[in-house]
Amino acid sequence: MTRTLQKPLDHGLLANRRQWLGRSAAGIGATALASVLNENLLTAESGATPHFRPTAKRVIYLFQSGAPSQFELFDHKPVLNRLHGTVLPAEFFQGQRQTGMTAGQEKRVCRSIYSFTRHGDSGAELSELLPHLGKTADDLCILRSVQTDAINHDPAITFFQTGFQQPGRPSMGAWVSYGLGSDNANLPAYVVMISQGSAKRDSQALYARLWGSGLLPSAHQGVKFRARGDAVLYLNNPPGITKRRRRRMLDLTQSLNRIEYQRDRDPETLTRIQQAELAYRMQVSVPELVDLRHEPQHVLDLYGDSARLPGSYAANCLLARRLAERGVRFIQLYHRGWDQHGDMPRDLPLQCGDIDQASAGLLTDLKQRGMLEDTLVIWGGEFGRTVYAQGKLNMARYGRDHHPRCFSMWMAGGGIKPGLTYGSTDEYGFNVTEDPISVYDLHATMLHCLGINHKQLTYKYQGRDYRLTDVHGRVVRDLLG
Repeated sequence: MTRTLQKPLDHGLLANRRQWLGRSAAGIGATALASVLNENLLTAESGATPHFRPTAKRVIYLFQSGAPSQFELFDHKPVLNRLHGTVLPAEFFQGQRQTGMTAGQEKRVCRSIYSFTRHGDSGAELSELLPHLGKTADDLCILRSVQTDAINHDPAITFFQTGFQQPGRPSMGAWVSYGLGSDNANLPAYVVMISQGSAKRDSQALYARLWGSGLLPSAHQGVKFRARGDAVLYLNNPPGITKRRRRRMLDLTQSLNRIEYQRDRDPETLTRIQQAELAYRMQVSVPELVDLRHEPQHVLDLYGDSARLPGSYAANCLLARRLAERGVRFIQLYHRGWDQHGDMPRDLPLQCGDIDQASAGLLTDLKQRGMLEDTLVIWGGEFGRTVYAQGKLNMARYGRDHHPRCFSMWMAGGGIKPGLTYGSTDEYGFNVTEDPISVYDLHATMLHCLGINHKQLTYKYQGRDYRLTDVHGRVVRDLLG
């Protein structure tokens, strides 16, 4: 059973499906049995086809939790060398919102201590802290004019992941899973991995709701892979339980679930049936997936020395490629530790050491396999950093506060124009002066690359049609190759 996304998706589809399941000649028993062979059969969104020809089949989102500083990495501002130490007057801010950490302090312009170099035929400027990414500059599309509405971490991260600053909405990956389904019957459509950065500062908390399904059916929430022990909890059979016995136990449980569904018509019961069967298949697929012992040395060398260290950013990047190869639709890596309010000279090189070679290695690996052209890779955090130093202007231990008005990210592959530096900011890196990109615009463009019209990917809940871009967003067509 398939459908296209030519009309807005409607929560009423679930109710209609309940009626269909109840009235069909086969009934719920045969349908649930068929789901053992096809886990997508029981989902309203199964077999969905894109609105138009996609340029990307999958997304790898490299989210840098804590907010990297654009001044030190991607947005070179040599004029700050001349302005360094000057005080920004109150009228400079024009009433714009500031955090409580720096609202009352004297704000002195702070230059970057790192040099920038132009790379490749594109001439993209990247920091000396990113030499490996510099070698891939002609594959990158650097966005210097991203904007957001939130100024504190939790609402800002929630906004990026769900299109709303308050918890409860579906995550990006859940929307993609809902809209397009899975390409692999043995793995989830949406996988999440977390790595801890090398910076010495405490990291921001990450909550499971950031990869949750919100108001969508729970089958679409992200599955978190762990770095230690079993990649997915309870995947292995306990001692004394054979595969045959596990199958018999599952069959009994599924028969009870069918009875419950026939009585209550609760769509979440269908989710339980589907996910239990997926978990059974993952007992074989996941151990093979996370076993890196057979990766050749030249591939490991692309990602760096820590690629064999489970849970590292490099290892997760390599796993992201393996997941992409196997048809996982949305792969999200969270890398913690970028919240540099102070001690940036100490912590920022450590963070860049985590991600530089591994990110470049991922792009190179995908490109060598012919996968970069249909894999959209996104790198960035939840907001940017201020042009002024937080606290005293001490260049041995300086840091920067939160800044949502403009910051930098990059994208690559999946139909995005390579070798492009897009957007610009003023000489202080404080406001966007050309080609602003909102979070909604980024989401709309990402969905467009996947062949989805962001205005038509909707879900009716409590009488309202919801979508990832809410009532906003535009596709930034200048970014498309």
